[in-house]
Amino acid sequence: MPWSVGFLDEETKAALDALPLDIRASFQRIVELIQAHGLERVREPYLKHLEGPLWEMRLKGQSGIARAIYVTAIGMRIVVVHVIVKKTRKTPRNEIAYALKKAKEVK
Repeated sequence: MPWSVGFLDEETKAALDALPLDIRASFQRIVELIQAHGLERVREPYLKHLEGPLWEMRLKGQSGIARAIYVTAIGMRIVVVHVIVKKTRKTPRNEIAYALKKAKEVK
């Protein structure tokens, strides 16, 4: 059974849809890698552990960089809980705290 990727809510999906086309294409490419090879075989520079249950998909394009923060769920599911545009070198602490709060809603 392949991994499936979904969003916690419509707000998170809308945040991804609002990103430039090249960054959304980067998201799609990472999703295809996960589905083709399995989550356990895809690592940096595509995915990176953040904190606790949180991981990030590292999205990159000519128009900038963004992160899709996700958690894994039962049944080989990846649930994207937060999408941010990166403006600093480190992911801001308040964004991680927000994503941790949203991750508690994943079942």
